[in-house]
Amino acid sequence: MTLPTFFIPHGAGPCFFMDWTRGPADTWDRTAAWLKGLVAGLPERPKAILVVSGHWEAPVFTVGSSPKPDMVFDYYGFPEETYRLSFPADGAPPLAARVRDLLAKAGFPTAEDASRGYDHGVFVPLLLATPEADIPVVQLSLRQDLDPEAHLAAGRALAPLRDEGVLIVGSGMSWHNMRGFSPAFTEKSKVFDAWLETAVRDPATRDAALTHWAEGPYAREAHPREEHLAPLFVVAGAAASEPGRLAFRDVAMDVALSGYAFGAVEA
Repeated sequence: MTLPTFFIPHGAGPCFFMDWTRGPADTWDRTAAWLKGLVAGLPERPKAILVVSGHWEAPVFTVGSSPKPDMVFDYYGFPEETYRLSFPADGAPPLAARVRDLLAKAGFPTAEDASRGYDHGVFVPLLLATPEADIPVVQLSLRQDLDPEAHLAAGRALAPLRDEGVLIVGSGMSWHNMRGFSPAFTEKSKVFDAWLETAVRDPATRDAALTHWAEGPYAREAHPREEHLAPLFVVAGAAASEPGRLAFRDVAMDVALSGYAFGAVEA
């Protein structure tokens, strides 16, 4: 079968694994519940997961090739216990090589990094989605120019993985303005989120909409820099001819946050 692709909100740092004190205690409960069902809700368990995280950028698309990736605690100021989280999922060097091959055939220069571990855009949501850490995981970087057309094209190149048992996940946030999590931005976030839902829906117009995403309403307030949106370009590209749909929406930290699924499989 052909697996769907997903764009997921990965929350604020290790928010799911601590007592949340920066707002209501249940701020992240609904996001956590959705992420817990992400893999469990699939009709077929993936053989591996490829994650594109908003927390890794490189000059060229770079793939993590360690067989036993370590942890990268790339968040700051959180409780001490959150720096002891463990996500011991195996890497998958053969999948890393396959990713590089597919991208190279599409004309992209690539690299690999055998030492980089899982950043929190990977291990935080996957600790919920795969708590047993029993599915191999490979991480792919963004290209640091964040060019939408390039990331859409990279996704199209990676599409064959969906027929090979690989779940492709883009991990970011639909709203990511570090100064823009407050009631002053609630309505603006809802307007941008509604635009994004419409933008991803129709494959005939999606590439153009995402390429020119910065022209959307309040776009640069949603993403002063688009590294947390760019994973969406990759997963949308990997489902180039298939509709996208809103799979999750909530208001957390006073702003609308959403997740999207591409392909026919409901989750």
